[in-house]
Amino acid sequence: MTVADAVTGSFETTGRRWASEALRRADPQLADLLAAEAERRAESVQLLAGENLTGPAVLAALTGPLIDKYAEGYPGRRHHTGCALADAAELLAVDRARELFAAPHANVQPRSATSAMLATYAALLRPGDVVLAMSLEHGGHLSCGSRANFSGRWFDFVGYGVRREDGLIDLDQVRALAREHRPKAIVAGSISYPRHPDWAAFREIADEVDAYLIASAAQTTGLVAAGVAPSPVPYADVTVAATHKLLRGPRGGLLLCTTELAERIDRAVFPFSQGGAAMNEVAGKAVALAEAATPGYRAYAHRTVAGARVLAAGLAEAGMRPLTGGTDTHLVTADVGPLGVSGAEAERRCTVAGLMLGKCALPYDPAPPSEASGIRLGTGTVTSQGMGEAELTEIAGLIGRLLAEGADVRIGERVRELARAFADRR
Repeated sequence: MTVADAVTGSFETTGRRWASEALRRADPQLADLLAAEAERRAESVQLLAGENLTGPAVLAALTGPLIDKYAEGYPGRRHHTGCALADAAELLAVDRARELFAAPHANVQPRSATSAMLATYAALLRPGDVVLAMSLEHGGHLSCGSRANFSGRWFDFVGYGVRREDGLIDLDQVRALAREHRPKAIVAGSISYPRHPDWAAFREIADEVDAYLIASAAQTTGLVAAGVAPSPVPYADVTVAATHKLLRGPRGGLLLCTTELAERIDRAVFPFSQGGAAMNEVAGKAVALAEAATPGYRAYAHRTVAGARVLAAGLAEAGMRPLTGGTDTHLVTADVGPLGVSGAEAERRCTVAGLMLGKCALPYDPAPPSEASGIRLGTGTVTSQGMGEAELTEIAGLIGRLLAEGADVRIGERVRELARAFADRR
């Protein structure tokens, strides 16, 4: 066995096993858990909006020799020696991010989009500052004012929402609240809003009240990279992005910002909110960013959106109510109330049948958040596996039958057939 083989391992990604022989010898209990997870994935359809498949080239970078390299600091300014090649890998990721998103500055070190948001707040705000963001009830992220999160404890959040009649962001409300509260920052973006924000309008409102504009774009990073979604980068002072989800890289965050804020953003990531970066993740991000610049990835992004629109139409045909009447992205949020079930019950029934999706609170939702009235789905993973519009039309029908008629062993069998047919495609 060569040194390279020893480092990267030899994971079996087909069939019912996913464990290198070294891991099985060292820790058979964990090896069995990983094998069981591989089997679960192979026999279920992944419709969770925040998940995707990481490709083999990214996986190779993640398990490569940078996995245990301590590179605290930034290229050329590390706190330990032996970092020249780690520096080169990070600079490669930074340059690719800047080029892909046409951004003046990029920081590839955040371990998640939430930690990237923490660093953004640390760079721009002080405890007690007012921040205007989408309310949690209308689709805002936990980092936009939840009391369970640092954001809700350190800052004074004011929430805007969507119009009841069409589910679209109420920009008149955003402007009125901005004039009334004079926030230090405005956050645009959501975890369940299926349409593109009007970045130019948000920029105009932010300028009117002299506020920073923060784009929370973790859900749509990959679509922006492919040119399928409008980019917030020309409008936002800071764009908070994710390198997993649609970008198909390692789980992690990415920050894009203006030249003027570059030093403040970098210092807010390290040393304020993180220690040494995970250099194998940085290397994996570099690979994913390179892949996202290819025609093949752009075609994938277009198929992902097309599939989501078909899925939304199929759910509507089955008796559900897609929010805003459809989607511009990979994301579909739908009210399941017309079928007489809660979002939580819908999630339970679908999980038993092997359809992995999530319950979702809706704007103006009468149900408690623990039950909710909606479901949230995404087409990133199934599109990576090769499923197309025909499969997504069928999946929407299967979901409709489960929610309208209850458990049916035949539905579970059909889900497993679909899953197995596409399980080994990446």
